[in-house]
Amino acid sequence: MITLLGTVFFCVLITLLSYFIGLKLYRKYPKDWLNPLYTSSVLLIILLLVTHVNGDTYQEGSFIFNLLLQLAIVSLAVPLFKQWSLLKKHYKKICIGVICGTGLGLTAVSVMSYVFHLNEQLTASLIPRSVTLPIAITISSDLGGITTTTVFFVIVSALISLIIGPKLLKRAGIKSKSAKGLAMGTSAQMLGANRSLSWGEEEGAMGSVAMTTSALFLSISVPIIATVLNL
Repeated sequence: MITLLGTVFFCVLITLLSYFIGLKLYRKYPKDWLNPLYTSSVLLIILLLVTHVNGDTYQEGSFIFNLLLQLAIVSLAVPLFKQWSLLKKHYKKICIGVICGTGLGLTAVSVMSYVFHLNEQLTASLIPRSVTLPIAITISSDLGGITTTTVFFVIVSALISLIIGPKLLKRAGIKSKSAKGLAMGTSAQMLGANRSLSWGEEEGAMGSVAMTTSALFLSISVPIIATVLNL
């Protein structure tokens, strides 16, 4: 019992320490690629290697974060409730934008799976890479994917979208506040919604709605996806 408590305390401690160091670094040097989500992950890996803590032990000791992540799924209903009037006003734009964005993501995974002959487990891990992390983990698990692989690709996908997205929107001449928010929320999840919020209230609201509705759309589509891809 004491050993278990010690393991939990140590794992929680190094996780929080990694995050606060990453957050402090980001505040001092506010660059997209220095987002605490990534820098803290790298630092955490280094600490685990230095302290000789294997992955299984860390997962057992950090179970509290898994519980909090599951609770975060429920909290995604909050932005939908707050932006209900916006949803009713722009429901056509939201539906078209989210369905097209999520659909293109699924198509890209299917094509990549076919071209590179990926096995079913890896394909299942890649399918939810474009939705917010709590939902992505659940979908990956339901489809028989590897959740750790899913986490990696969700983070990488969000980082690439966050760095390239704003520049691509600018070069494409897209000035619509709704379109910019929808694009960032669908492609970069929470990070994209936060970036949209820095542009303005409408962009932030649309980014938050896109992040939530894209996850909802993909969750509903899971049985169809599993049938089509034989997962």
